[in-house]
Amino acid sequence: MSFKNKVVLITGGGAGIGAATAEEFAKEGANVAIVARTEVNLNEVAQKCEKHGVKVLTITADVSKENEVNTIVQKTIDKFGQLDVLINNAAMYVSLPITSPDTLPTYHKVLATNLQPVVQLTNLAAPYLAKTKGNIINISSVLGKSCLQYPKFTLYGMSKAALDYFSKGSALELAPSGIRVNVVSPGPVNTAMLAGAGGSNRTNDDNLNLTILNRISEPVEVADLILFLASDKAKGITGAYYNIDNGTLVKF
Repeated sequence: MSFKNKVVLITGGGAGIGAATAEEFAKEGANVAIVARTEVNLNEVAQKCEKHGVKVLTITADVSKENEVNTIVQKTIDKFGQLDVLINNAAMYVSLPITSPDTLPTYHKVLATNLQPVVQLTNLAAPYLAKTKGNIINISSVLGKSCLQYPKFTLYGMSKAALDYFSKGSALELAPSGIRVNVVSPGPVNTAMLAGAGGSNRTNDDNLNLTILNRISEPVEVADLILFLASDKAKGITGAYYNIDNGTLVKF
């Protein structure tokens, strides 16, 4: 899968799945624009990507802030002159009971991070993706399809369920422009986000027990699936949901 001379924009690119995805695209020759809140993390990922001889643009931004998201696509176009793939990966976990007095402000924060920038970036990127017949891959979660008997993850799961619907609607609307839109829904993945999910009482065995393969995926496994969906090998795939969950949704 060669992405030579392609341009890939990745949010949440400073760590975990986003960082692994950026490096895998770089290995295949893509120039990458990576977005994250922490400049130090961005620079570390950029150095890894640049070792593969590609150009890298780092964009320090908080995707929950509309004014900061507004500049992301234009900065990418200013640097590279085109956009071929948009990976909406940035997200935040929240573990909070719906009876909490903080539920409403937390709800707004979750949607501002997990859903609003996806809508905004899709809107801004679509004209450029139409020119390259590019595609969008939205990173969701198995929690968008099942509660997994997890209390307190309602707000997070709701945001991902909404993302799934938005992705399918986007696939329908953007198909006449030649733009494909697909969803990757990971289960447990070995990232800092997973380590912080559910608080200090949650153990590695708890996460393993969610799966039927008794394993947790590495970020690069998710990246490999993303690259496939972004490639010409998936040119007939749009509006699709791909679970990479080690069988979690079979169990739940």
